[in-house]
Amino acid sequence: MKFPKDETGKVLFEMQKAGIDLTVIHTVVFYHLFGSQEQAEAMAAYLAEVDPDIICDVHIDDNPKVWALACSIKLLPLYDAIIALEARFEEIVTQYKGYTDGWGIEA
Repeated sequence: MKFPKDETGKVLFEMQKAGIDLTVIHTVVFYHLFGSQEQAEAMAAYLAEVDPDIICDVHIDDNPKVWALACSIKLLPLYDAIIALEARFEEIVTQYKGYTDGWGIEA
C-alpha cells in the first residue's frame, strides 16, 4: 500500500511497516490539548451530542501541564478517512481554544 508523503502518510507507512494490519477496523485516537479542564470538557460534551460513536476521555497531561482530550473512534484507518477526521477535529478544537496533537491506533 502506498501513502502520500505527508505526516499522516508517514505515520500510516510506519504502522504498516511495524506489522499493523491497516485493512481491518482499529480504534483510532485523536488527541487535543487545552489550557483548562472546562475547555476540554466542553468539546467532549459537544462531540457526545453530535457524534455518540466518538468516545472521549478528558485527563490532565503532566508534560506539558495541559488538559488532554482523547477522542477514540472505530474505523478502517484509510488515509482519506484520517485526513477527513483531522480536518473535522481541527475546525471543532479551535472553537474551544485548543489545538490538535496528533493521532494513533490503540494497540
